[in-house]
Amino acid sequence: MTPLLNVMSAAAIKAGKGLLRDFGEVSELQVSRKGPSNFVTKSDIRTEKLLVRELRNARPEFGFLLEEGGEIPGNGPYRWIIDPLDGTTNFIHATPYFCVSIALEKREGNRNEIVAGVIYDPIHNDLFAAEKNKGAAVNNRRLAVSSRDNLENAMLVTGNHRFSPEAERQAAFVLFDAVSQCGAALRFFGATALDLAYLAAGRSDACLYHSVKPWDIAAGLLLVREAGGVVAEPGGAPAHACSPALLASNQSLHAPLQKLLAGKK
Repeated sequence: MTPLLNVMSAAAIKAGKGLLRDFGEVSELQVSRKGPSNFVTKSDIRTEKLLVRELRNARPEFGFLLEEGGEIPGNGPYRWIIDPLDGTTNFIHATPYFCVSIALEKREGNRNEIVAGVIYDPIHNDLFAAEKNKGAAVNNRRLAVSSRDNLENAMLVTGNHRFSPEAERQAAFVLFDAVSQCGAALRFFGATALDLAYLAAGRSDACLYHSVKPWDIAAGLLLVREAGGVVAEPGGAPAHACSPALLASNQSLHAPLQKLLAGKK
């Protein structure tokens, strides 16, 4: 763990402990008429403020891109990209699949790149971390994507399309049917950042999202790449934090999945 990853990890773990305490309250709120939604929203905002405070104390010149708070300019080429609670709907329903995601982006000329990322799963106390060109790890154990080389035995994780335009939903359903016909298993877990961390750990074989935001994917992009995977936009262009859609997989499955996306068998 480098000094930079130590800073990020400490902030993520501190935020995760707060979320874990709040998660213990959610089950009790399920039975109330009002439900837990307002409570979780407050927890989300409180967690984001904690992360900003912790990271600003450590690196006061860095800027921020926040899910709740928008963009906060900094002095220099670095900015944090933060999702304080990825998997909010799961959290609201007391489903234990959510995480804290922190990425560090560096601006170099006309392009930005993610140089460090941390994803913390407080339920399992799993800390996923990566730094550019230094590999990826979970709890200090080296990560590597899976070695499965055919779709028949693969597990593909994807996202929810309830807020997507009708045409996009239909295209997704056609693709999911094609993937299923190949024999692959499809899963919807509900926390994109944690999905990508699991992909980096070899716990799934591919992830496909038709609509993503920077805080959903920024840390996960680096984790997958540093674990030996491929991350691209569905059309084939290399993915970056502001990509609107994402296809990530191990090396062997990327070409077959892109053929399916292009409508080729």
